[in-house]
Amino acid sequence: MHAIVKPSAAPGAAYQEVPVPEIGLRDVLVKVHTASICGTDLHICDWDAWSQSRIHPPLVFGHEFCGHIARLGGEVEGLKEGELVSADMHVFCGHCYQCRSGEAHICQNVKILGVDGPGCFAEYVRIPAANIVPLGAGISTDYGAILDPLGNAVHTVLAGPVAGRSVAVIGCGPIGLMAIAVARACGAGPVLASEINANRRGLAQAMGADVVLDPARDNVAERARALTPGGGVDAALEFSGHPEGIRTAFQAARPGGRVSLLGIPSRAVELDLTRDIIFKGLTVEGINGRRLFDTWHQMIGLLRQKRLALEPLFTDRLPLRDFAQGVERLRQGKAAKVLLTP
Repeated sequence: MHAIVKPSAAPGAAYQEVPVPEIGLRDVLVKVHTASICGTDLHICDWDAWSQSRIHPPLVFGHEFCGHIARLGGEVEGLKEGELVSADMHVFCGHCYQCRSGEAHICQNVKILGVDGPGCFAEYVRIPAANIVPLGAGISTDYGAILDPLGNAVHTVLAGPVAGRSVAVIGCGPIGLMAIAVARACGAGPVLASEINANRRGLAQAMGADVVLDPARDNVAERARALTPGGGVDAALEFSGHPEGIRTAFQAARPGGRVSLLGIPSRAVELDLTRDIIFKGLTVEGINGRRLFDTWHQMIGLLRQKRLALEPLFTDRLPLRDFAQGVERLRQGKAAKVLLTP
């Protein structure tokens, strides 16, 4: 089969022929229909410090996808060949404290397919049956390919009350854009969005943000206080990972509000704990992945009820062999979600 491979410990990726994965008794072989490029995949291509510490080439990478079951391991039950599925690519151990306490999404021994093992930028991918999520009727393959990042958005938005609450989305990359749609679907308002990239500001408006700000020009925290009666938004959701974006989230949240942090900073971030957290009585939450499998049930429910209109995100559709073109579009800030077809 053909796949996108990180062939060596250096920048770049290659479209290569590799063996079709063999499956074990409790695995599923999925024929990939659609895959999607994530920011993590750009880090792997660039061979940055994180990739150098985590990735072991050669590796077929990619972790956002949907497809049809091609073959079942001999001990797999409850699934059938031909079924349209996606998967949570965080393979949890099942025996650590977190796994046995309903928190498998932060498993101490987690391995991520597409990062720590072969992923989905290929014609076929091997997935443990326990990680498979059947999609059923009513969910298109475009939507099925982005359930991993959509789950991040749903987890972040619904980590606290949002119905009838004001929300700020800091950073409107693909997950931030999804969070705008999720917040609106769940009854939030007003929804304020902050994004430095003009193209993404346009997408934020298309996704339903009431107010879209440019942090290079606008004082986001001041606007949040002016737009809301409580001295800031009820929930500040941070997706950029930029130190200034993180500080803005704490400043934009009202006293007694919450800050949910999904964006990953590349270095330590200095915060005024006294002024912006302690004296404000904030609830601060770190968001990692999706709750297994509560978040999947929530987002699939939203999709089946037609609550989320995410079509503006699908800016590019390319064959898998043109992966490099999709990466370049993302680097230039001209794309939101790039969908790939093997």
